[in-house]
Amino acid sequence: MKTIVLASNNQHKFKEFKEILTEYNIITLKDIEYFDEIEETGQTFEENALIKAETIHKFLKEKGLEYIVIAEDSGLCVDSLEGAPGIYSARYAGIHGDDQANRDKIQRELEGKNKDAYFICTIIAYYPNGEHKTFVGKTYGEISTKELGSKEFGYDCIFYSKDLNKTFGEASEQEKNSVSHRSRAIKEMLKEL
Repeated sequence: MKTIVLASNNQHKFKEFKEILTEYNIITLKDIEYFDEIEETGQTFEENALIKAETIHKFLKEKGLEYIVIAEDSGLCVDSLEGAPGIYSARYAGIHGDDQANRDKIQRELEGKNKDAYFICTIIAYYPNGEHKTFVGKTYGEISTKELGSKEFGYDCIFYSKDLNKTFGEASEQEKNSVSHRSRAIKEMLKEL
C-alpha cells in the first residue's frame, strides 16, 4: 500500500482524505515528525497549497523518504463580497479558527446583498521526483441567514448546498462527502494517482 503524506494535522481533513483514498496509507505531519508552522504567504489557494507541498517535499527529501505529498488549501468564496473570505476563511474575523466570529462577520456583511457562494478546494499532489499537479473542486450554494445543524465545523451551518438542499451542518458526513469541494478535488486527483 502506497503511503501519502497529507501536509496537515487537521483531523477533519485527514478523516475526509482517509475515507476517500482508501487504497492508500494516509499519514499526517505528526507522523513524519514535522512540527513547524508552515506560513501560508500565497495570494491564492494554489500558491498556499504549493508552499505547503514544497516544504514537506524538501523535509522528506532531507530524511531520505520518498512519499507523495498532498497539500490543500480551501475556503469559502462569496460572490457579492468579491470572493471574500477566500484564502482568509479560517481567520476572516481576525483570530484563526474563531468559527462563530467568522460566521457573524459574514452575516453582517451580507445584509441586503446576494448570498450566492461556493466552497473551493485546491489540492497539489507533489511527487518524489519533484513533479506536481493541481486539482480543483468546487461546490455551490448560498449563505443561509440562520445557523442550521452542527456548528462544529467552520461555515458548514450557514452554507446551504444547492446539491443537498440543506446546509452542510444539517448533512450527514456521507452526504457532505458526496458533494463537497474537497471530495470533488480528491476524486479528480484519484484519476491521476
